[in-house]
Amino acid sequence: IWKQQLPALTQLLGVLLAAASNFLISVSLSIQKCAHLRLACQTEPKPYYTSKLWWCGIILLGLGEVGNFTAYGFAPIALVAPLGCVSVIGTAVISVLFLKQTVRAADILGGTLAVAGTYLLVTFAPNVPQELTARRVQNNLVSWPFLVYVILEIITFCILLYFYKRKAVKHIMILLMMVALLASLTVIAVKAVASMITLSVKGKMQLTYPVFYIMLILMATSCVFQVKFLNQAMHLYEATAVVPINFMLFTTSAIVSGVIFYQEFQSAALLSVFMFLFGCLLSFLGVFVIARNKKEEHLQVPYIDCGRIPGQKLTGKIQPDSYSSCYGTLNNEDDSVKTQS
Repeated sequence: IWKQQLPALTQLLGVLLAAASNFLISVSLSIQKCAHLRLACQTEPKPYYTSKLWWCGIILLGLGEVGNFTAYGFAPIALVAPLGCVSVIGTAVISVLFLKQTVRAADILGGTLAVAGTYLLVTFAPNVPQELTARRVQNNLVSWPFLVYVILEIITFCILLYFYKRKAVKHIMILLMMVALLASLTVIAVKAVASMITLSVKGKMQLTYPVFYIMLILMATSCVFQVKFLNQAMHLYEATAVVPINFMLFTTSAIVSGVIFYQEFQSAALLSVFMFLFGCLLSFLGVFVIARNKKEEHLQVPYIDCGRIPGQKLTGKIQPDSYSSCYGTLNNEDDSVKTQS
């Protein structure tokens, strides 16, 4: 009985580890934001890296990422990747409780949808009891479904990279689709490395196989370029637009890669597959609703104080548009400014 229940218990451990790690990541991000807010309120602001609170957030972020990495060794990719919505839900809850942000109806609706989707994901996720040994990873690497998938992915990535580099097309979908394509390779390598390390710790040494180091290099390389393009997207666009789109594309690419490389839904019933996909859809909707129309908060807000300009009697503070070409001047099309003038 114990041996029959062991795969289910192992998968449950992976689920709990992934959920706890993503919640820890949301806590770390909130702590870092709190550190930035405290530094901005000081009369003489110091660099953020001098704050002990900020470093505490960074340490928690590292622990969360390590926990996510370990979770891939116990649970399928199709189950671990969508649980990233826990981080979005946790961030929204912590922002309301500790950062004193206003509760919106969208936050409640989005959180409810995301929780319902997470429940369906966990309930109807594929059960993959096979041990992921180095030999199995080698066989999957040379299987024709994966080779076709990699060829199509490389062609798509080169087309997107052409538009990004040569045509200077920096649309948010171009950037995040490249991130998603790289992420599919990252999760394949992460699960292989984590599973082989887990088996080695249990006494079944897998670290002597060359494929372990191949997957380790693939994991590091794809992760570096993934972070590069994601940072570019965060620089050009608001986080409220990047986060939900990136979550949807990342989760989709991770599930597809898990299906092709690890055959995670090979023996799953049709109803289970449908309910699992429906849970993914609810999670996507929940994240989009939470991020929808959520304003970005600026820690240091520049403004023009007309009361301090010689010859002006106005005491109102008029905020210029920092993204406009006329930044630093008043907008002539602003009716309120015309009335004051």
